Amino acid sequence: MRPEWLAPLAAVLWLLCLVLACAGIGRVLARACLAVGALLLAIAALWQLPRGMAMPALTTSWGPAGSARFMLTPDALWLLLFGALAAFFATALGTTSLRWRSWCSGAALSMLGALGCFGLQDAVSFLVAWEVMSLGGAVLLIGEKLGDTREGRGLFFMLSLLEVGAVALLTALLMLSSSAGHLDFDHFANVGVAFATWRRVVIGVLLLIGFGAKLGLLPFYEWYPGAYGQGSGASGAILSGIVLNAAFFALARAFTSWLPGDVALAIITVALGVLSAILAVLYAFQENDWRRLLAFSSAENAAIAVTLLGASQLFRGEGLDALAGLGFAVALLHLAGHALAKGALMLAADGAYRVSGDYELIQRGLLRRSPWLYGIGVVFASMSLAAMPPQAGFVSEWFTFQTLFQGFHLAGMPARLTLSLAGAGMALTAAIAFATFVKLAGLGVLGDATKKTPLPGAERGYACATGLLGLAVLALAVGMPWWLSAIDAAVHARFADVPAAPLHDGLILVPLTNTFAFISPTKLIIACPLLALVPLVLLGMARRRHRVRRASAWFGGLPKPAHGNTTPLAFSNAMRTFYGFVYHPTDDVEQGPDHSEYFVQEMRHTASVSPLFEAAVFRTPTRIVQSVAKALGPLQSGHMNIYLGMVGVLLMLILALGLT
Repeated sequence: MRPEWLAPLAAVLWLLCLVLACAGIGRVLARACLAVGALLLAIAALWQLPRGMAMPALTTSWGPAGSARFMLTPDALWLLLFGALAAFFATALGTTSLRWRSWCSGAALSMLGALGCFGLQDAVSFLVAWEVMSLGGAVLLIGEKLGDTREGRGLFFMLSLLEVGAVALLTALLMLSSSAGHLDFDHFANVGVAFATWRRVVIGVLLLIGFGAKLGLLPFYEWYPGAYGQGSGASGAILSGIVLNAAFFALARAFTSWLPGDVALAIITVALGVLSAILAVLYAFQENDWRRLLAFSSAENAAIAVTLLGASQLFRGEGLDALAGLGFAVALLHLAGHALAKGALMLAADGAYRVSGDYELIQRGLLRRSPWLYGIGVVFASMSLAAMPPQAGFVSEWFTFQTLFQGFHLAGMPARLTLSLAGAGMALTAAIAFATFVKLAGLGVLGDATKKTPLPGAERGYACATGLLGLAVLALAVGMPWWLSAIDAAVHARFADVPAAPLHDGLILVPLTNTFAFISPTKLIIACPLLALVPLVLLGMARRRHRVRRASAWFGGLPKPAHGNTTPLAFSNAMRTFYGFVYHPTDDVEQGPDHSEYFVQEMRHTASVSPLFEAAVFRTPTRIVQSVAKALGPLQSGHMNIYLGMVGVLLMLILALGLT
């Protein structure tokens, strides 16, 4: 079969899943259609990427705009490959909820919409696919209700913010299509070059709002924890993988092809990306739920990719095409590692839920009782998202800093200052991300069980999926010299004038030249185990000479409690206090219902942080809408006379308009 037919075949399988789910029959078959479709997409991308060419276009005589053209470019294939791999394992395992019909329907719609965003080549079809993807995410989550959802508030918050983004996106595409005189994206190419600076910035900001609502740029990242916290880890793997990658691809295509090299827009993009990354990771560190923590982390990693996209545009604006290609390549590389690592941890969260019945980060000793693959997957994925060597996240973070350090090549002082501050912001983000994933691994899978009855280990399916995705993260890092050839093709698809400048010299990774800096994760995978032999030998020698002494832990002079495990609050409270101006933390202590004046029977302590933008941005529009609804409430009184009076007024208005 020709590779260009695999994507339409995947779409057919997802449509079949949608039909089966709506009919309520064939649960196993519906899930198999989802998984096989995702696998076919991954195979198609792997097949085509080594050729360095776009997937041959498929054209139909029907579509929202009269006809439709579908084509997957090399950068779309790259992002689709790693998003589809995470989606394959997520759909193969399915939701932890018993309500499979809405989940399968939502997964099918989400992936169909994402595929359309990657491949459709006209504005009308793209907008339809974008809305289908958003609708699919809502349907995906609406039937699960696996957390404290406050009657679906998080889901409605997500939908409202996504519609704000959709309106901004529609406005931007209308402005571009009116200038291009056509709805086809080929006619949008470089259309922004002829615009005045203010018009390019306005359209660019509208695109940032439209796509940023899905990517989680500030202030839109605040819908992430509420929505992700309602669904399962499998839902999070789809939303953080193929859906997030599709949104970034759409933004990158708009900036690199339609509005190339605008310095003012690039500075806005870098500033927005850096601030979003810092705030998202700060809030991730405070979360005590697997899904909510990983949701904020997804927004942080998307913001890092957007920062790199902005840096790429800064370099392009000053004619530094090789450095522009470097920034774009690193963004693609970063999202590839993120999709695999986030998929592994989301499915690990489902494995923990199957064992304990909740997604809370509590030391339960899962690593001691689970198959090796589960622990390997969690550790490798956490290392990658914490940017620890030799994982893929370490490689992409290193390349990120090398890209931002190249700012001294820029001539303009605003651009140079922007990248300098961006480097400092990325350093802060990396430090907090490191602590965040130490917290997740330490509290999520390490420690000992807090219950008298030992918990069983993670189920074999979740252990295998987590382990294989974790090993894929390592394979991406170790095989980076070979993977980078596929990224080169993706870069040349967007930057046709970029001179050939490899990102590796043999097994050594370099930022365009080996005279600036270099690393080699391929060699690190050999060197690290060898270096680990030194402390192991010293430990063995010490144990022969000195007897092991065991001492109890210090508990502040108090008797040793039954379980001295570290709590999430104890781990993150120092950061919560230091960044109190961001978190606005609250601590409440209340006595139990049956208490006396002198003898306390029970005390409850709760601690939380306040969303930064909820009061300043979202609460005022909410109050306005509620006030208008309250004012219009009498119109729904149910009295027939009021309704007849309204009809009479409308008739009089119609007659008046007719007479004039």
